[in-house]
Amino acid sequence: MRAIEFQKYGGPEVLRVVTAEPPEPGPGQVSIDVAYAGVNFADVKARTEGYRVPSLPFRPGLEASGRVRAVGEGVLGFYPGQPVAAFTPGGSYAEVVVADATAVFALPEGHLRVAATVPTVLPTAHALLHEVGRIHPGDSVLVQGAAGGVGTVVSQLAKAAGAGAVYGVTSSPAKADYARRYGYDEVFTTASFADDVRRATGGRGVDLALDPVGGDSFRQCLASLATFGRIVSYGNASAADPWRVGQPELFPKTASVAGFSLFTLAREAPDALRELTARAFRTIADGTVKLPVTAEFPLVEAPDAHRLLGSRTSTGKLLLRVGD
Repeated sequence: MRAIEFQKYGGPEVLRVVTAEPPEPGPGQVSIDVAYAGVNFADVKARTEGYRVPSLPFRPGLEASGRVRAVGEGVLGFYPGQPVAAFTPGGSYAEVVVADATAVFALPEGHLRVAATVPTVLPTAHALLHEVGRIHPGDSVLVQGAAGGVGTVVSQLAKAAGAGAVYGVTSSPAKADYARRYGYDEVFTTASFADDVRRATGGRGVDLALDPVGGDSFRQCLASLATFGRIVSYGNASAADPWRVGQPELFPKTASVAGFSLFTLAREAPDALRELTARAFRTIADGTVKLPVTAEFPLVEAPDAHRLLGSRTSTGKLLLRVGD
């Protein structure tokens, strides 16, 4: 089989096509003939700084769709040829990937392309709003990275949950125009977006802020909160020092801070991940959410996909086309 891996950290050029034997599933695992693989910013961080890389060489890729190739000992409910999507700790940039059966999800026929965008984006967006963010009808929501994969889904889910207003933050006017197509009431492009939030809300602030960037973005989100406001941190795309908050930041607004990691949920509470993902998948089936695929690359062009994602000009979701 063909796969993409890197043997050292660096730019997109370190991603190389290699040939290897297809992996076999162990007990409790499923092997999948990959049709599409999702491209995520976590893959870029793995390539550049070793984020969640246990050793080199390493094959990136956190999500894939395709058909079951084989099932390991003790696995029930899956059969060869069955269409599935999977969340993996790595390795999805390949023609065959192995995943724990607890992180594999059956699909209806004809949905493989869209399904490759689902395993990371949709459960994350759902958890940010509901399980962690505790959204209530009428709440106002602020989303950093509004034009990205999670951002375009969060806005739709927030409106479906009865949000009073959904505000977004992007790095450019072009991205702001794109984000507005997915339900945002207003999108800000300035570094000091807390001032824009105060203006838009008449000085009140927002009830819930979602931040994958960290650093100054996290501080701006904190400054954007209303009384009893909540902020959920779910990444550190800025590579800034870890944030620290305490009584001086939280007491004045009676604010709270929470965090979310899909990786941790998959490792520590796989049953919770399955339940969360099943509920999130239903929002695709019933039309509540549309997942935009804005660019698709053949597997061998994975470096170009990483260049686009790293340029901060991409919107929506990027895919690698792997199999037929």
